[in-house]
Amino acid sequence: MTAAPGSRDEPVDAVSEIGRAEAEAQAARVRPLLPPELRTVFDVSFIRSHLLYDEFVHRLVLQVVHEIGLDGVATEPLDALEISDRARLHPAARIPLEWMLRFLAMRDAIEEVPGGPAGRYRWRGSTARLDPGPVREEQLRHDPSWKPAYTLAETAAREYPAFLRGEVAGEEILFAPRRLRLWVDYFSNDNGLYAVNNAVGAVAVERWLPRDPGTLLELGGGLGSGAAALLERLRVTGREAAIAEYRFTEFVPAFLRRGEQTLRARHAGPTRLAFDLLDMNRSFAEQGVPPASVSVVFAVNTLHVARDLEFTLGEVRRTLEPGGRLVVSECVRPRPSQPIYPDFVFNLTETFRSPRLHPVYRPGGGFLTPEQWESAFEAAGFADVRFVPDIAEVRRQVPDFLVAAIGATRPG
Repeated sequence: MTAAPGSRDEPVDAVSEIGRAEAEAQAARVRPLLPPELRTVFDVSFIRSHLLYDEFVHRLVLQVVHEIGLDGVATEPLDALEISDRARLHPAARIPLEWMLRFLAMRDAIEEVPGGPAGRYRWRGSTARLDPGPVREEQLRHDPSWKPAYTLAETAAREYPAFLRGEVAGEEILFAPRRLRLWVDYFSNDNGLYAVNNAVGAVAVERWLPRDPGTLLELGGGLGSGAAALLERLRVTGREAAIAEYRFTEFVPAFLRRGEQTLRARHAGPTRLAFDLLDMNRSFAEQGVPPASVSVVFAVNTLHVARDLEFTLGEVRRTLEPGGRLVVSECVRPRPSQPIYPDFVFNLTETFRSPRLHPVYRPGGGFLTPEQWESAFEAAGFADVRFVPDIAEVRRQVPDFLVAAIGATRPG
């Protein structure tokens, strides 16, 4: 057996076996718990890709912490702030660094030492540098549709040391004009990682649509992939007429223009399309969305970056007519504070890592647990909170299941 480059003791065959048996077992356990419409979405192939990507991000994180010299700093138990100070990192690095430490500790790559109010970590002398390249190659052989997710993570990893040292802002790394192609490819139904969020959201909206045709308002529609998946779902199920008007909104003008071009080119159904700029962190009414004017508010991986979730949910509730539905499709955190691979990229942005906090449902930045979403919806005055799939049952069989749609109703 030959060794993978940069990983002197890792046989190539070991990389080709990553996730195979586990994916088969997880798919068998989760299939009976999924709605029939989602059983082909979360199949063996997708679950293996999920496991491969987790390993890929693990290896990228190891590269980053080696480059910033963590192995030379954390030779004794230290918390994230002490490590950051000794490595001379920027104050903005603390949250991403703490995430990396917890992520690696969960995989036994570093040692988490009990004691003290915060987590304390010590570098294991035996921690190897594992080359991400062979995992990427295995993914491309297995399912090349995940390539945009790998490209995005690699881009973030290359720039992470400079960000941690305060030499470049995370927003510049991810959202400079030269990065637009990254997002066009990533926020796409052709990207195997991201498409599942849109598929789950489309199934949930179709299930929870009010009886009478009305207006659907999408928040943070991005490049249009969520809307495209939903409109196609309604076409296939013969329910296109259930939405009289689809009001697509987005905060980033370049995304809005691209989303409009995509949807106008593809959509030929009876639903009227409208496109507007909308900032979910400001009054909706002041931006031309009157109270009680829509029957459904829909969002895919958007509300978790609301600056003040309580405020935004309040605006959503006011915008909905009585009996109207809020449906969000989100990457969900399995347990509070658990590090998950999507955090790696998005921890670069301040909106992701530093929202206004709430002790019950918003104790930290980033993605929320299902329980936190339910608490947030109920605190905002919503009722009849539901999940697709039944995430509580799914997690009993697959603890790290990361995707769910959450729906709720404005009473009245």
